[in-house]
Amino acid sequence: MPVKRRPLVTVLRAALLVLIIGGWELASRFDIIDPFFFSQPSVFAARALRWLGDPAFLLGGRNIYHHLLVTLEEMAGGFVLGVVFGVTVGFLLGRSEFWAAVFNPYIQVLNALPRLVLAPIFVLLLGIDERSKIALGFSLVFFIVFFNAYRGVREVDRNIINNARMLGASEAQLAWHVLLPSAMTWILSSLHTSVGFALVGAVVGEYMAAAQGLGWIISQAQGNFDAAGVYAGMLILCVVVVVVEMGVTWLEHRLVRWKADQDDLLAA
Repeated sequence: MPVKRRPLVTVLRAALLVLIIGGWELASRFDIIDPFFFSQPSVFAARALRWLGDPAFLLGGRNIYHHLLVTLEEMAGGFVLGVVFGVTVGFLLGRSEFWAAVFNPYIQVLNALPRLVLAPIFVLLLGIDERSKIALGFSLVFFIVFFNAYRGVREVDRNIINNARMLGASEAQLAWHVLLPSAMTWILSSLHTSVGFALVGAVVGEYMAAAQGLGWIISQAQGNFDAAGVYAGMLILCVVVVVVEMGVTWLEHRLVRWKADQDDLLAA
């Protein structure tokens, strides 16, 4: 994006946000929409600020920061495990047409399953603690990263691989200096999507069966017909998503710099 257009984009983003929030507030105040179901931005924003500003305010015997930390731990666990296993399996099957052909129908069947319906199974197998939420997040992240890593490895120029082998590169050196940098663009494109799905897995798992976490807070508020509590929890989740997205963008820039260094080394 041209630098001169960035201020305009920022202004339009802010104007759109003000329009949506302001319209919601006015519609609720003038009974155009039912505040019992939709609450009011001013009400649920005040509720969220109260939770965040008063650590002594307890939800289920714990303050909001404890619930937030639990959700972040579950999200991080599902994200890291999904990325590590997705990249590893994608690399291995991307390098072997034989094993890719063997596992392909099973991978397609598992990928076609709606992973969210696995949440009750994970709860039965692992309990209502963090493990079932991490497993659900892992199941959502794995296939996103796997298919991108697999495609990235398959798209590497065969001439580059052959040249590296002629220069005496081992399989480990080939993977680190050739395959991974070449597939990095594909892998990076999956990170922004997969981190969101990791958070979805954690929150949905908490919503269905948990005793703590942001998803549990939203579930409790819904059970009490507390629309302000539901939207306050969702507002905090939105802030978490923005912060996490900034972290993923920073990680992406670091990996892109590493990729550029590996490309320069390969060219030399």
